[in-house]
Amino acid sequence: MLSKGVTLRGLEVFEAISSTGTVAGAASLTGLSQPAVSQQLRNLETALGTDLIDHGKRPMRLTPAGESFRRRAEAALMQLRLAQSELTVMDLAHLSSLSLGLIDDFDNDLTPRLVTILAKSLTKCRFRLVTAPSHEITRAIANKQLHMAVSASAGQVLPGAVEYPLARDPFILVAPRGTLSGVPKDFRALDDLPFLRYDREQMIGRQIESHLARLQVVFPDRFEVGSHLALMAMVAHGLGWAITTPMGYMRAGRFHEDVEAFALPGHRFSRTIVLYAGADWAGTVPMDIARTMRQLIQTQIIEPGLVQLPWLAGDFRLLDS
Repeated sequence: MLSKGVTLRGLEVFEAISSTGTVAGAASLTGLSQPAVSQQLRNLETALGTDLIDHGKRPMRLTPAGESFRRRAEAALMQLRLAQSELTVMDLAHLSSLSLGLIDDFDNDLTPRLVTILAKSLTKCRFRLVTAPSHEITRAIANKQLHMAVSASAGQVLPGAVEYPLARDPFILVAPRGTLSGVPKDFRALDDLPFLRYDREQMIGRQIESHLARLQVVFPDRFEVGSHLALMAMVAHGLGWAITTPMGYMRAGRFHEDVEAFALPGHRFSRTIVLYAGADWAGTVPMDIARTMRQLIQTQIIEPGLVQLPWLAGDFRLLDS
């Protein structure tokens, strides 16, 4: 039995303080007031009978007991978030066929979870799943090769498709750890490293190039990489810096020890993740799948993403249906 005083809210507050190192940062991340954050932490430490945080240091640092407890707490919170996502119930038993496309940004965690949920509902259905970059997914929807698809928005109306907004995914800067001392005021802070481009054939590559053109910023054309993980590996090995998104950053967890993420200098921009459904797919099925996707994006990507990148709070978020 858990000790009285060990609450879900207390664990979430502890996770947020562990990530941000400040009460103010944890308050921003959890939506609580600073006094409420402090009280939740005191309640948790009292219930456990030990200090989890070294309160005499700024930013706050975990005690050895806190480090041990953090690993257990994060694992427990992740399991609770997974359980919550699995509670979504969709009535898809009546479908005889469903072809679904998903951007490859979700391959690590979200896609396996979604397929598991769908498989439990698609009891009499021939199901086809395709994972690919956004430009291939949107082309397949436009050509009616898929019934539905989750992709970055093409920024224009796709004929014969209805669009359901899911999430806002802002662009960020990633650089080798230790390269920058803080958020850069402009791109000149990165003059000593080459810019690593996404393949211009990809939608994300075109979006980034359009933004740089609007800013009238030009970088030497040295590297153009089609694989997201290859690009992040190059950043991690100090070969250059790149522009990506929080979803891309979270997908490359294996490189986080060697990569740092920052807000983009100057005007910020973002991409929109949407569900496309063929216009002939009337009824509740597209809305049910969109609702499930929002829940999975929130629990699998946004919440853990904001723990690591709390300065994205309010910007990296779900969109109203």
